[in-house]
This record gives sequence, structure tokens and C-alpha cells, in this order.
Amino acid sequence: MDVLFFLVPSLMIAVALFMGYRVVRRWLQLSAAWNSGLTAEARCLRTYTTTYGGGDTSVRTAMHHVYEFTARDGRVVRFEEEGGPGTVVEGDFVTVRYAEGPRVVATALPPRHGRAAAGTMGTLVFLGVFVAFCVGFMVTYATAFQGFPG
Repeated sequence: MDVLFFLVPSLMIAVALFMGYRVVRRWLQLSAAWNSGLTAEARCLRTYTTTYGGGDTSVRTAMHHVYEFTARDGRVVRFEEEGGPGTVVEGDFVTVRYAEGPRVVATALPPRHGRAAAGTMGTLVFLGVFVAFCVGFMVTYATAFQGFPG
């Protein structure tokens, strides 16, 4: 039974660390696309929304866009992005910024370096506090109940 008080917080820490990895990865991708200096005209192929929540929780709606453009090397790139403007509809042309490489990273979002960095850091701080709470819980349980698994 004591193992449960170590296993569950450990799994929660693993999920928080994975979320931190994904947040930093997305921030680095956006920064690479914004800093590359490469732009192209992309066509919006599709828009759709997803809805989360309901019932006892608030409803959150996210708009998604699917874009397609031709990169400088002639590759046709199609990508999906969440959080774009609601004024972009199917058939519209937008400017995308992208970074070349084996896998092209692109965004139609305008450069907002400060906002992206602040959002990333805020998320990492929250996840850090969450991990610290989980570790504190495990240490407190271990010292209070002398319940080291093993």
C-alpha cells in the first residue's frame, strides 16, 4: 500500500516533465520560425474548432487552421496550427514564417517573442511548483510514516 503513495506522485511528476518538454519544444520551434527570416504565402485549406469542457466546467473553444505553402526548396508543406485569428477562413492567403530543415517548422502567428517567452516561463514555473509539491508529499509521507518502499 505504501508503494501507491510513491507511484502516483512519480507518475504525476513524469507527466509534468513531459508537459514541460512539449512547452519548451513548441517555444523553440516558434522562435526558430520567427528568427529564420524565411516567409512564404500560404493558403488556408481548412478551419475547424474543437470544444473542451462543459457540464460543471467552463467551455473552451479552440480554432484550428490547416495551411499549405511551398518552401524555398520547392517542397510543399502542409501544417496545422491552433490559436490563429478567427478572421482567417478557408481560401484566405496569409504570410507564414518558417525554418528549413529535414522537417520544416512553420507558423502563421505574428512574431511575439516576449509573449511566447512569458507564457513558456509561466507554464514552467507552474509545473516546477507542481513537481516540488509532489516531491514534498513523498518526502513528508516517507518521514511521517517511515514508509520507504522496498
